[in-house]
Amino acid sequence: MQPLSILVLHGPNLNLLGQREPGIYGAVTLAEINRLLQEAASKLQASVLGMQSNHEGALVDAIHEALGKHQGILINAGAYTHTSVALRDAIAGVNLPTVEVHLSNIYRREDFRHHSYIAPVVIGQISGFGVESYLLGLQALVHHLRKAQG
Repeated sequence: MQPLSILVLHGPNLNLLGQREPGIYGAVTLAEINRLLQEAASKLQASVLGMQSNHEGALVDAIHEALGKHQGILINAGAYTHTSVALRDAIAGVNLPTVEVHLSNIYRREDFRHHSYIAPVVIGQISGFGVESYLLGLQALVHHLRKAQG
């Protein structure tokens, strides 16, 4: 089985997890999410590289740099989900299998959060399960990539 490398991107304000609106996002920190993803990836015989940025361009650059380094992308674009054509175009441009995840159910929140610019260019979206959204997204992405390997 070929080793898989997954780029995990965390968008704006996710560095505040654990203290930011815990009623919506829970008490888990970003460091804890990254640790859980590392553990899950290891069990799936994959590796993950996590990166968080509050800057749209840094996330776009990371997507571009994923080409040739990673086989897939797991992304929680945070608020950029609802505003960033640049992230959407970067994901479409590199054409790496990508899964979109959200801690909260974006469809049960404010109307402006109901639209994702990213959803049309990813293989799937998981939202509303807290940290499990990330873990389910990783599992689905690895399964998709293994299936594609034959």
